[in-house]
Amino acid sequence: MAGVGGIRKAMPTTAIIVPCRLESTRFPRKLLHPIRGKPLLLWVAERIAAEAPEFPLYFAVDHGLLRDAVAAHGFKVIMTSPQHPSGTDRLAEANRVVRADRVINVQADEPLVTGGQIRELARLVGGEAPMATLATPFRLAIDFQNPNQVKVVIRRDGRALYFSRCSMPFSRDLGAGAGDAWVAASPCHRHLGLYAYQAQLLEKLASLPPGRYEQIEKLEQLRVLENGYEIMVGLTEDQSIGVDTPEDAKRFEEALAG
Repeated sequence: MAGVGGIRKAMPTTAIIVPCRLESTRFPRKLLHPIRGKPLLLWVAERIAAEAPEFPLYFAVDHGLLRDAVAAHGFKVIMTSPQHPSGTDRLAEANRVVRADRVINVQADEPLVTGGQIRELARLVGGEAPMATLATPFRLAIDFQNPNQVKVVIRRDGRALYFSRCSMPFSRDLGAGAGDAWVAASPCHRHLGLYAYQAQLLEKLASLPPGRYEQIEKLEQLRVLENGYEIMVGLTEDQSIGVDTPEDAKRFEEALAG
């Protein structure tokens, strides 16, 4: 069920597609949440366009309200099914229209994404691994212990071992007493909700049922690892605010003022 507006016939090799779902459990309709009179989704759209103008940009939405929030400002929109269980499935449907060889997935709730992050994803997914993502060091123990801050542990060759909402690795010596200094030196990193896929993997994932660990942790990327595919992890120092809660929206607004 794809309705398309403004899609050109000459399809790009690499494109940015932003999957957008109207309803959100922790923060109802967060993508329409007004920040300084502008919906969060439009902040994200304008940020991507300014930071990485070299990549074609599309929004894969499941509702007319989301379409209207960005299409009225000239952004390309693809209507997708509201029945998709994950953003990965929505991306796959959208890319059947866009037909990019590589897809960069910027989350619709990441209003501080940088051009450097997007270009690093494009570089990584151009290699051998069919998927790439980004992570950043933890600084504070309180963030490391927060289940809303997803963790990733990384192999020596830069590929992901596992993603979790749990604090990992767990320090047997320090236990719950692991403080900021230990966390800052830990091999665990905070995962950022930014991905890139080679198109063949993206289409393959859409045909696979949600994985066991994916359903437990509610982390789509675990479907990739569970099915034997590799994910390259790039490290970035660029600061990011993922808006998962009303408190996060306030943090973003404060960052704008700062």
